Amino acid sequence: MKVAIVGPTYPYKGGGAHHTTELARRLRAEGHEVVIESWRAQYPGFLYPGQQTIDAPEGEPYPDTRRELDWRRPDGWIGCGRRLRGFDLVVLAVLSPVQVPAYLGILYGLRRKARVVALCHNVLPHERKPYDRPLMKALLGRVDEVLVHSEEQAGMARGLTSVPVRVAGLAPHLPTRDIRASGGPEPYGRLLFFGIVRPYKGLDLLLRALAQIPGVGLTVAGEFWGGLEGTKALIAELGLADRVDLRPGYVAAQDVPGLFAETDALVLPYRSATASQNVWLGHEHGVPVIATRVGALADNVNDGVDGLLVEPGSAGALAEALKRFYEPGTPARLRSGVKAVDPDPFWAVYLGTLLAAVI
Repeated sequence: MKVAIVGPTYPYKGGGAHHTTELARRLRAEGHEVVIESWRAQYPGFLYPGQQTIDAPEGEPYPDTRRELDWRRPDGWIGCGRRLRGFDLVVLAVLSPVQVPAYLGILYGLRRKARVVALCHNVLPHERKPYDRPLMKALLGRVDEVLVHSEEQAGMARGLTSVPVRVAGLAPHLPTRDIRASGGPEPYGRLLFFGIVRPYKGLDLLLRALAQIPGVGLTVAGEFWGGLEGTKALIAELGLADRVDLRPGYVAAQDVPGLFAETDALVLPYRSATASQNVWLGHEHGVPVIATRVGALADNVNDGVDGLLVEPGSAGALAEALKRFYEPGTPARLRSGVKAVDPDPFWAVYLGTLLAAVI
């Protein structure tokens, strides 16, 4: 089967790029002819305040990749669609409604000469703009099927389109494998918040919870979506300046193991979530995970075995979970329960669900 995936890959960074690349590799390993149609310029800079691309690849770049799509060139969108008319399946990786105009241009050029699946990492953004819903409704009404990563997202998609909506749990697309954290004697008295800092991820709740747990430090590593000022002000207000280590900016793959070394737990205090690799990332580095019961986070944490689960949206509830975590013997017990993820079973289900659109 000839398959084209339209989405970000190297030099773009982050989970969407890793997923696009791993999906192409997995489909090729199944014997399909696969190309990636990727971006030369994906978003206007003012719509994505973080670092969009990286200089060195995190893993092996996918060889059959064309990087010509540009948000400023509608003629290129239509030309891409024309190139894909001979394919059996076209997968549109949807990370933001901002991509919709380009994808509509591709569909115009394609003229329904291939089966099209919208693979939605998020049907609608966590922090929404007035134009998000009409844009996504326009796109999802013009494809043949929609693939999402949770039942919650499926319900959202069905509210926007009448085409079939399939659900497959997000499969692991970690850039590194079998890297276990190592350090000195445990516990270390330090927690980790990792990844892009946005309001829905609940860093403010974690800081307020930390203020109730004397003697524990926190490392915050990642790009700050709205700037550092608000976080710094909250740290000062809570008297946490000597316990919180801010490391703003994108964390390259080779620097990730060092962050997890001498960390007791990765904390994911999200207010909302769809699917995330961060639970698996923590476990891949031998670290238990404290997460809220939102999205797919709760599916990947075994409460009391390799981490703890807590209800979302409450600094008090999170503080109680941190107190439970630091009860004598608990950090070591939970660390002993951590196992690295085996991605193959997840990908077998994922590919089967995706290819059901054309089989």
